[in-house]
Amino acid sequence: MLPGDALREGVAGMTGLTYGDAGVSLDAGRRIVDAATPLAASTRRPGADARLGGFGGLFDPRAAGYRDPVLVSATDGVGTKLRLAMDTGIHDTIGIDCVAMSVNDVLAQGAEPLFFLDYLAMGELDAETGADVIAGIAAGCRMAGCALIGGETAEMPGIYAVGDYDLAGFCVGAAERGTLLPRDTMEAGDILLALASDGIHSNGFSLVRRILDQRAVPLDGAAPFAPDQRLADALMRPTRIYVRSVLEAISTGHVKGIAHITGGGLVENVPRILPDGLAARIEVGSWPMDPVFPWLARDTVDDGEMLRTFNCGVGMVLVVARDGGGRVESTLKGHGEIVSVIGALESADGEPRVLLDAHDNWLA
Repeated sequence: MLPGDALREGVAGMTGLTYGDAGVSLDAGRRIVDAATPLAASTRRPGADARLGGFGGLFDPRAAGYRDPVLVSATDGVGTKLRLAMDTGIHDTIGIDCVAMSVNDVLAQGAEPLFFLDYLAMGELDAETGADVIAGIAAGCRMAGCALIGGETAEMPGIYAVGDYDLAGFCVGAAERGTLLPRDTMEAGDILLALASDGIHSNGFSLVRRILDQRAVPLDGAAPFAPDQRLADALMRPTRIYVRSVLEAISTGHVKGIAHITGGGLVENVPRILPDGLAARIEVGSWPMDPVFPWLARDTVDDGEMLRTFNCGVGMVLVVARDGGGRVESTLKGHGEIVSVIGALESADGEPRVLLDAHDNWLA
């Protein structure tokens, strides 16, 4: 083994094959880490100091105020919305999407998101792009009140093309034992509250891109459904993070279940929280519709496929006790949420399911 000084001299004067020759830049990786360090620090919260550089991130549930916590974890990516991020050069909001997909899943269990880790893999490390992505991740963590305590940035030539990257996130949250959702007290007559989405969120983008190709609409032009915005900006709106508003709604004691409306839409996600013997009857069209959805559907996608592929304007559905609906709705609106009563639970034979009563031309 070479002594430290001799090893450093050897590295400085080396003439053989290097990691850089193989397509991996250690210097670019260091620049991304340097950019990430203050961003992670901006997400500090009780239980985590958000310091990076160790072999693992630490979190102290007691310092966060928990006595007997049950941990809830989630992991997700952002699907082929990544392709639009790479095509448009909009890299910061995709980091918010990455956080939102996991923290909203943790929230749906009635848990508070506590900390987050990311995985970013690139064909060739680009410090500016990497910093933009991580800035978005940090922004999402601040919105969710969780700490960014670690992550991995990998350069993988031969796996990803130059300019391409992949992104995934991992969140851990907690709730006091006995308080998790869904609750076993759901019953016929409980009401369904919908929280508006901020557009498409992060599901269905393979179909979105197919529609864009068919219609030959330029991403840098005006959005046909929102002429005051570029189409690229309208489609890249980040997934809404519901943590602060919904945690306060849960604290009222009236929320019995929460469905995060992601891939599968209302028809596949709402039944995931219902017990046997109950169905959710939903009045389709009873909530405000973002104009992007009628535009996507126009002469291209039928109503059933829209409801199965996209959130169609609903980011979350809360099952709420009848006598607490007003209080929960008021609490959510106080946080700026757009809330709609879209239906109720009713008794039904067999497995949980969604029963849809659709308004005529609800996508018009």
